[in-house]
Amino acid sequence: MSEFLKTYKIVKDWVDYNNHLNMAYYVLIFDKAWEVMLEKFQMGETSAKKTNKSTMVVETHTTYNNEVKENKDVDVFLTYFDHDKKRLHYKLEMIEKNTQKLSATIEMISLYVDLKERRVAEFEKDKLKLMDNFISTNKSKFTSDLKFSSKLKK
Repeated sequence: MSEFLKTYKIVKDWVDYNNHLNMAYYVLIFDKAWEVMLEKFQMGETSAKKTNKSTMVVETHTTYNNEVKENKDVDVFLTYFDHDKKRLHYKLEMIEKNTQKLSATIEMISLYVDLKERRVAEFEKDKLKLMDNFISTNKSKFTSDLKFSSKLKK
């Protein structure tokens, strides 16, 4: 089970000389899809411009499971999410829409950062509440195999 985030069509500019999606664009797609959740938690671009606080990825683990070709549609899903007072831990998966094959996964750790100070900050109470409510509602959907399970400090 998982939480649907977004669908993308693989465009020609993202395809390499091997005639499939270049590895860098898998990460680009995951990054853009994750923005859906950041906006939901009031930590996306809008909030960053208003509050001068944002998230920055500090660690990733990516798997490339099946190649994706030009003009194919892929769906991105959130398969795991948790946090502590200043870190986010999440995993996304990319599924080719037509075949329903797992194309790739990415697991990430992000830090919440004060952009003026360029230092790690703790989440505000309203953001913690948004994330905790999301987890309470969706926790049963999150059954991922994780690499970074010990990274949060609760």
